[in-house]
Amino acid sequence: MQRTVLLVDDNREIIELLKLFLEKEGLRILEAYNGAQAWTCIQHESIDLAVLDIMMPELNGVQLLQLLRAEYKLPVILLSAKNQDSDKILGLRLGADDFISKPFNPLEVVARIHAMLRRTYDFNEPAGPVQDTLEPTSIGELMLDHTDCVLYKAGREISLTAIEYKLLATLMNAPGRIFTKKQLFEQVWSEHYYEDANTIMVHISRLRDKVEETPKQPVYIRTIRGLGYKFAKKDDFR
Repeated sequence: MQRTVLLVDDNREIIELLKLFLEKEGLRILEAYNGAQAWTCIQHESIDLAVLDIMMPELNGVQLLQLLRAEYKLPVILLSAKNQDSDKILGLRLGADDFISKPFNPLEVVARIHAMLRRTYDFNEPAGPVQDTLEPTSIGELMLDHTDCVLYKAGREISLTAIEYKLLATLMNAPGRIFTKKQLFEQVWSEHYYEDANTIMVHISRLRDKVEETPKQPVYIRTIRGLGYKFAKKDDFR
């Protein structure tokens, strides 16, 4: 199946460069040169992944990301000349799945795009016969529906990105087990861990914002200092 990638940047040379490399990989490419154009495209086209520049006219990448995340779950890679950790963390907290700094190697961007498409779509495809039903995982007020990849808290639906679902499913399906950052990264991202602790920390923080009553005093997703993270057991809520 041919995947569609939306490239959004006010620098036409960057779009043309990435388009050249990505089309050679068999991907369908859509182009937008500001945030407003991109938003219109997202609403009217079937897009599998978006690459967004941060600094753009009319609607910048951060504003576009916030609009997009309110309605869509497609994976997003931020592309920006801003390479401070604070900028990367902000982008991830707002819902980006990856962050690439300019200047970049176009081959790296292509590799990141392929990895993101693989773990978002191909990784979810069943290897054998599909079961009629997958039992949901319920702990406390949380119920994770594995058939529709949806989380419910006290009956209220909570929107999750593909990465958030995989991370939460990994933790909830093994309550009480301690996962290191390396184990979580390789389980969820299906790639070798490259010592990027910020990525795991930011996604854990985003999940806590969604599932915890008091994110700074988590009940469900617990930090085990010096080791990693674990999810609460069912017995903790009896």
